[in-house]
Amino acid sequence: MDVYGLIGRPVEHSLSPPMHEAGFEALGLDARYVTFEPGDAVDAIRGADALGVAGMNVTVPFKQDALGAVEPDDLAARVGAVNTVDFSSDPPTGHNTDVAGVTRALEHHDVSLDGAAAVVVGAGGAARAAAFALAEPAVSLHVANRTEERAGGLADDVRASLPDDLDTPTTVTAGGLDTLADRVPAADLLVNATSVGMESDETPVPAEHLHGDLAVLDAVYAPLDTRLLREARAAGATTVDGAWMLLYQGVEAFERWTGADAPIEAMNAALRSEM
Repeated sequence: MDVYGLIGRPVEHSLSPPMHEAGFEALGLDARYVTFEPGDAVDAIRGADALGVAGMNVTVPFKQDALGAVEPDDLAARVGAVNTVDFSSDPPTGHNTDVAGVTRALEHHDVSLDGAAAVVVGAGGAARAAAFALAEPAVSLHVANRTEERAGGLADDVRASLPDDLDTPTTVTAGGLDTLADRVPAADLLVNATSVGMESDETPVPAEHLHGDLAVLDAVYAPLDTRLLREARAAGATTVDGAWMLLYQGVEAFERWTGADAPIEAMNAALRSEM
């Protein structure tokens, strides 16, 4: 039996185990997915490697710490965070599937990223994934955050990572939340990568800035139908709930570990059933 797992703190309410085990069952794989709450990410990853664990996901607060126990691929190194570890090589390799979670969730809803004017709200881990996911295909990327200095830091990191040979160089800017009033009405794509809307019926983006030519991804998945998504839908925008991002980052990890096409419908059904 192959064992896969998740490290983080807390993880007792994680939706990853039922999602991945539904995938294993659908493909007839002899595998289990378990969760751990270690005190140290580096020790946990090295211990898992020694015990023969096949693959591991990493969630908060360990995504940056995990870089110290793996050989990160180029994307994980640029993002500065690892959420998936592959133990099939020595040393283990680290990957960031959160980026694919953003792009595949949007592509699933037929949202075009090429040449888009994109706005990302937030500057934490989810915002980093969204910003790095959108920077190259977009024609412009604006990062807005309550703390303008953090938004500027993320924008600097993204700008520094862009290839020099892009046909159309991406314009990357940053500012405080007050800049949303100018940026969102002109945007094609909006990603909320903050936790606003999770604990209360609030939205980080006033409804008057939303419009029908906009696609809105809210990384919040509890609740699924946030105030931002409801108001975006009322404005005629295309909406994508956070469970799609959660699903596709898991799908990307599943495919890397197993080498098989993930049974997306089975994994999505299990995920939404747990919700």
